[in-house]
Amino acid sequence: MTWLRDLGLGIRFAAAGGREGWARTALTAVGVGLGVALLLAASSVPQLLDQRSARERAREEVAASRRADVPKSDTTVLRISAETEYRGRSVGGFLMRPEGTRPATPPGVADFPGPQEMVVSPALRELLASSEGELLRERLPYRISGTIGDPGLLSPGELLFYAGSDSLTTAAGGHRLAGYGNDSESDRLPPLLVVLVIIICVVLLVPVAIFIATAVRFGGDRRDRRLAALRLVGTDIRSTRRIAAGEALFGSVLGLLAGLVFFLVGRSFVGAVELWDHSAFPSDLVPAPWLAALIAVAVPLAAVFVTLAALRSVVIEPLGVVRGALARRRRLWWRLPMPALGLVVLGLTGRVDEATPVSPFPIAAGAVLVLVGLALLLPWLVEAFVNRLRGGPVPWQLAVRRLQLNSGAATRAVSGITVAVAGAVALQMLFAAMGDDFERVTGQDPSRAQFHTYSEKVSGDAATRTVEAFRATEGVETVIGTVETYVTRPGTYTADELQPTTSLSIGDCATLMEIAEITSCKDGDVFVVHPRGDRKMSDWVDRTARKGKEIELDPTVGTAAGAKSLRWTLPADARTVTSARDPLGEDHWGIMATVGAIDPRTLPNARTMAQIRVDGSVEDAAEYVRNTAARIDPGMRVGTLTSVTRDRQYASVQTGLRLGAAATLLLIAASMLVSQLEQLRERRRLLSVLVAFGTRRVTLGWSVLWQTAVPVVIGLLAAIAGGLGLGAVLTWMTAKTVTQWWLFLPLAGTGAGIVLAVTLLSLPLLWRMMRPDGLRTE
Repeated sequence: MTWLRDLGLGIRFAAAGGREGWARTALTAVGVGLGVALLLAASSVPQLLDQRSARERAREEVAASRRADVPKSDTTVLRISAETEYRGRSVGGFLMRPEGTRPATPPGVADFPGPQEMVVSPALRELLASSEGELLRERLPYRISGTIGDPGLLSPGELLFYAGSDSLTTAAGGHRLAGYGNDSESDRLPPLLVVLVIIICVVLLVPVAIFIATAVRFGGDRRDRRLAALRLVGTDIRSTRRIAAGEALFGSVLGLLAGLVFFLVGRSFVGAVELWDHSAFPSDLVPAPWLAALIAVAVPLAAVFVTLAALRSVVIEPLGVVRGALARRRRLWWRLPMPALGLVVLGLTGRVDEATPVSPFPIAAGAVLVLVGLALLLPWLVEAFVNRLRGGPVPWQLAVRRLQLNSGAATRAVSGITVAVAGAVALQMLFAAMGDDFERVTGQDPSRAQFHTYSEKVSGDAATRTVEAFRATEGVETVIGTVETYVTRPGTYTADELQPTTSLSIGDCATLMEIAEITSCKDGDVFVVHPRGDRKMSDWVDRTARKGKEIELDPTVGTAAGAKSLRWTLPADARTVTSARDPLGEDHWGIMATVGAIDPRTLPNARTMAQIRVDGSVEDAAEYVRNTAARIDPGMRVGTLTSVTRDRQYASVQTGLRLGAAATLLLIAASMLVSQLEQLRERRRLLSVLVAFGTRRVTLGWSVLWQTAVPVVIGLLAAIAGGLGLGAVLTWMTAKTVTQWWLFLPLAGTGAGIVLAVTLLSLPLLWRMMRPDGLRTE
């Protein structure tokens, strides 16, 4: 009852404390509210991922569609991927043809699109209607007949379309679809990625917890003077602390409500915010009930305990708390063991391998101990540093003297950025060390070609026109284009015998010299190409490619068996050469012929392969290439050559880190700004006195900058040291080697930018505080 009475009295003081009391409570509520909003957003991530994964599985084909013998029915659909890319953004899409009167429709699609019609996502509709989508409209010349609903989209900003066709066949690459809905479980994260996810959660959420703990202590100086007045009227020290805890409790409860409002308001706009091509539906941001309940209970309790712990080091007497003597010096002995203990816990956890499941608790506990330990070390480091400073310009002396008298408020504001930067440094080191496991060197050479295309059109005439069309495209410099089919050795073979088979590639001399070691070439030449260093495969090629003998142009690839056989005699003077690696990093062997030797339009089952180099100085050259491909064949696949590919799950985790880091940095900047404004309010009378004595505003502005910068610089140095240590231990745990020690430089620059931004935003309030009426008192 005593506790409830004192807490209730503190709540009354906070609620009826006049303008000053409400200003202090509002600062606390805003600070706590920002942290609570981010915690609610973080607790919504599991729901968001589950909903996104459910929608993704719902629009995948059913398991029956993966069989090669899917029977045709009234509901089956032929479809082929028409996915493309537009100015760096992925545009998903399918070309579809119904095989009956009741075709299966994708989720979110009400009516199946007719021929030359398409249904599009709202974002794609908006893009096509804008001037920016002019080139994309050429690529998608279909009439828009409908809009894809939310159940069929992964995010509001997704670019997706389904187009109808009346000419798609299985021979042209169409795949028979029996229905939608994949019930299989998603792939589990590898143990290394589990470690990454754990560390990311710790790094993103620990600064939020520290910020909330800082926010409940806003207005501490005025609170201490009011508590001294309570001591003067007879309140004992324990009751005084409980009354202060009641004030903090009131501010934290208001902060919970403010955080809920911030979260709901921010959620309504989340669909319009897109970072790294990722966004979310507002309905997906729903906190997990048990996490929301934990936040609702933990935040007020944390406010009470933080206040009680903070007041244990404050001597509140009836005559006040501000004394002439220096405050008691901070001790190092109990601060240093915590980060050391965290490193020990991580070390005892042992190494992580691919076969053993990962226990998240010791890894999370060790990382939390290290990061919280850095936050506890920071006040001692700042005090030890500023107490040794002497002299300097007037702004510097004003800032240093303020920090020497009371560095606690400034240090608390910086502790969040210290923890965030330390965690980010460790994560970047871990990402760099683990990158080789999730990045694969493709062997492709983007300097020789930037795009490659593949079409399953079987018309030889279309294959020839494909190469010619690409060469006539704006911005294209070189096309390594071939028309390819299979050839066999004529004869009768038993069921146990393998009929000798190889490939036939037709192109001009420039193309053939790119994919084989040919020193001289003229139109009409034919070559027998052996693979490099493979004698057995070379003999197999020679069994088919017999110089001066006939070969059979295989009619069974992509058409019905039993079609009329076509034969061609391989010239006796055909030269034998060795294959060369093309820009895709692949070797081609078999028979290569120039257009003058055999007309590609006569080939029964030709496929077109093209590798294209563009002029980088031509704007939108890539879009011109994709538009040409779409005109030739809407189902033509256009890929981008890259020297390195990245694992999809690894890329998703990295994207999550970027999104979370952006939100955390915004919160840190907001926390420093709120703390800076609160400190300026506390110093209103002092600032007015300085101005009355003739101190220039510029001098005070520089003093505010130095007062913010000094703790930040010390905090960044501590963060870099702690982050490097944590990153080295985590790298050792994953059996990797530290590859980059200088990853902290961009993060240090970010910290400097935050200091500058906070100083500039606090200047308007500083000018307002530096007025003579600030000397008034009652």
